[in-house]
Amino acid sequence: MTENAQPSPSAFDELVATVDRLRAAGGCPWDAEQTHTSLVQYLTEETHELIEAIESGSRDDLLEELGDVLYQVVFHASIAAETPGEDFDIQDVAARMTRKMVGRHPHVFGDASSEKTTDEVIAGWDDVKAAEKPHRTSVLDGIPQGMPALALADKVIGKAQKIGLLETDPPALLPIDSEAELGPILLAIVSAAKAQGLDSERALRTALRDLQDEIRAAEQENTGDPADAGVIAFPTA
Repeated sequence: MTENAQPSPSAFDELVATVDRLRAAGGCPWDAEQTHTSLVQYLTEETHELIEAIESGSRDDLLEELGDVLYQVVFHASIAAETPGEDFDIQDVAARMTRKMVGRHPHVFGDASSEKTTDEVIAGWDDVKAAEKPHRTSVLDGIPQGMPALALADKVIGKAQKIGLLETDPPALLPIDSEAELGPILLAIVSAAKAQGLDSERALRTALRDLQDEIRAAEQENTGDPADAGVIAFPTA
């Protein structure tokens, strides 16, 4: 390499340049017409394909699907760079994420002790997030309601346990020791519901709305001390 030679662009830089070329004048008309909103369906699809690759795919599947999700991120950043009022690019996205991760890991990057247990790290993470987003008044704030019902249930139950509304270690309602045992039970529940003309997804979402109402009511009633909230229990089978 000569003294004035520029370093070769990284593979990531080439990807960013490829997206910019596709969206520029003389590029691909379809790419140029896309918006954040129009791309949501593709982001959703690619995310589910990545999950499938993680759970049951090969190395090549994982490599490809990670790339597809990364492409969506770069695409959105490219749109933002040319959208008045947004005016940020992928470097801004990366910079903000780096600041966030550094700020949320004081036990690694700051003065706090690095000798932390996982539970202590999670507690500290929650404290930092609360400081970052003081406008949030409920543990439910920030939870995407569009999540699949089962994933949403796991999230909401965790928040209910956090404020003491649900027991953190409730007695087992069913003798389940593994996901291999849990899967067929969930499948049987959905099958039984379908046989009765019932919508399992809607039923769970309805129950979750009720639980979230209870969480918000408990937050309004207590003074911030989780011990003030009454503990509710799931119905027995």
